[in-house]
Amino acid sequence: MAENFRIPSPDDPVEAFAAVVALRRLAAGLERETVDRALTAGWTWAAIGQALGMSAQAAHKRLAPARRTAR
Repeated sequence: MAENFRIPSPDDPVEAFAAVVALRRLAAGLERETVDRALTAGWTWAAIGQALGMSAQAAHKRLAPARRTAR
């Protein structure tokens, strides 16, 4: 999953914004997959929220598989 890539300079906004979007998508995908695996492993929403630095309710509202929107 880890790939070597060059971090663009903010001096090139087009390239830098493209990198920001790509990183956000990568992070969101990793977060969703990790939540799914944690739930399968028996984690509670409280434990998931704590691991992500948010409340159980916030984690559930944002990341529950049944509540996700298709992207």
